Amino acid sequence: AIVVPAWNEDLVIGTTIDRLVSMDYPDGALRVYVVDDASTDGTPDVVKAKEIEYPGKVFHVRRDKGGEGKAHTLNHGLKQILAEDWSEAILIIDADVIFEKDALRKMARHLADPEVGAVTAYIKEGTRPGNFMTRFIGFEYITAQAASRRAQNVMGTLFCLAGGAQLHSRASLEAIGGRIDTSSLAEDTFTTFNTQLAGRKVHFEGNATVWAEEPFDIVGLWKQRLRWARGNVQLTQRFWHIWFRPSKHAGLGSPVFGFIWFSIFLMPVLMVLATTGLVGLYFLDFPLSWRLFQMFWIIHAITYLFVTLMSFGIDLDTAKHTWVEGFLFPGVIATVIIIYSCFPPLFEVYLANGLYAIGLPPGESAVRVIILFMYLWLTLGMVAAWGAKNLEGTPLARMVPALIYIVGYGPLLCAVTFASYIYEARGAEMKWDKTVKTGKVNA
Repeated sequence: AIVVPAWNEDLVIGTTIDRLVSMDYPDGALRVYVVDDASTDGTPDVVKAKEIEYPGKVFHVRRDKGGEGKAHTLNHGLKQILAEDWSEAILIIDADVIFEKDALRKMARHLADPEVGAVTAYIKEGTRPGNFMTRFIGFEYITAQAASRRAQNVMGTLFCLAGGAQLHSRASLEAIGGRIDTSSLAEDTFTTFNTQLAGRKVHFEGNATVWAEEPFDIVGLWKQRLRWARGNVQLTQRFWHIWFRPSKHAGLGSPVFGFIWFSIFLMPVLMVLATTGLVGLYFLDFPLSWRLFQMFWIIHAITYLFVTLMSFGIDLDTAKHTWVEGFLFPGVIATVIIIYSCFPPLFEVYLANGLYAIGLPPGESAVRVIILFMYLWLTLGMVAAWGAKNLEGTPLARMVPALIYIVGYGPLLCAVTFASYIYEARGAEMKWDKTVKTGKVNA
């Protein structure tokens, strides 16, 4: 049973249903339940037409009261699906995703192992030709999904089932109550943790490809990622009792899992602390601060180069489409800092000429001012990314793409995470701020 939550999705839902029904899957073994969350556009008409076109395969499930969020919509559909004994497994997807024909087969085969409770797929950004934002996201998904989740398979513990493609065995879903957590903005991550805590494995199937339309501008990305980041704050607080406690759960409580989780979750804090420490050392022991800074960036450069080149080995087509965004992921300024830190002599002549050009003698004081700026950039990059976001909707909006390349997509994600701390500390409303999808996926 495929459950598709849909709220005002008339531009995409028809294509999604067509692709689902036409997948390479045994006849009579697949049903599509579109849970219409009180849509006010043409979604009900589109789904009802598909219900007639595919009798016994497509079902329109209507909610009279909507707007409560994806988790509530899913639970409305799950209640009906689980009340019948037909389904052995439930696939939860988003209304705009496009499954490749063999994707569900590749996912479902893992459920032959009774220890596996859930499987997720590789979601790829599918907008072509797209723009600067979709290309950054496309590259990010190679590393955050295709690479990272493969590594988590090796660890035996998965961070998160992709919300747009998560397949659950019926037994596993019923073991966690037969419903999705509604107390958080990260219902997919909560489901992932709960499945593993209930004693079943979750698995990433990197060969099952699902295409999705992602935000086309910085405001859309900010809304989407702020929701995700706030959900991670909520999850971190909810599961505080298992962090770094293998006795609570061998995988989720392992030191390695906790180290990776908090390295990402606390990235903005770590950047601010790094800036604070380096600036303090700048005045107390400048040579030591520079040696530490160089060491930091050399390690970063090795990791950065490895990850970027590895993307070509994992997903060559996407990497070729997004290689510029891959190499400029940390931004032009940070990339220059990386190169300068690794090869200081290379810049001596160019730095001197540049200082002469702006009327500054290339003395030690001028160089030290530049180095101080590099220390501060670890934090200033996030501030600059936040500033770029605020230019959307102003006369300077056309500058935003160039600014993101200069400042970096990575600092933008860190800025979103930092904002999530503030929103949660203020107790802001848990609003499901849906990103608009228009059917631009060209899979």
